[in-house]
Order: sequence, then structure tokens, then C-alpha cells
Amino acid sequence: MLPFGIGVTEMVLLAIVAVMLFGGRLPEVAKQLGESYVQFRKGLDEIKSSINADIDVKSQIASQLPHYSADLADDDDDDYEAPSAPVFAPPEDDSETADDSEVADDAVGADDSR
Repeated sequence: MLPFGIGVTEMVLLAIVAVMLFGGRLPEVAKQLGESYVQFRKGLDEIKSSINADIDVKSQIASQLPHYSADLADDDDDDYEAPSAPVFAPPEDDSETADDSEVADDAVGADDSR
């Protein structure tokens, strides 16, 4: 079995099709295909190296950052102050409850008058 799961029969069939399509230009086409593959691999290697360089730079920067321990997180000497905002409290008015009961009594009396 050859690469990519291609058997001998399939490889012979591909060779026949290639000869029929390209004929005498087959060596030239194969050379161009090989050069394209080499350029593709070079570009891929450049991308891999730039990614690895970025990862290395980030790891170096991360290693230079100070490390905080859990003891510092529980320390009370921090500068954080809770935000202060006015607390909403509904007005306490007894006259509203008295007005509501009078309206309810009026409504009951209105039903009785019918």
C-alpha cells in the first residue's frame, strides 16, 4: 500500500491519466508541482516558527510578572472601597392606607345602594 491509502492499481491508473493529459510536458509539470510543494513547505515552516516565537515571547513576559500568593489576596490592607450609593426606601405615609380603606368603604356602600 502506498501513501494516502492508494493501492498499486490506483497508482497505475493515475499515471495513465497523467500521461494522457500532459503527454510530453509531464516532466515539466512534475517539476513545477515539486517546486510548488517546496514553496508551500517553506511558507508553512515560516508560519510555525513565527507562532513558536510569539509563544516564547509571551512565556518570557509571563515569567517576568510578579506572582501573587493566596496570603496577599486575603490581606485587609487593600485599597478597595465598597461603592456608596443612596438606599431607596419607599415613603411611609399612613394617609395613603386610610384613603384606600375609605375608597373601599365607598365602593361597598355604592354596591348596596343599587
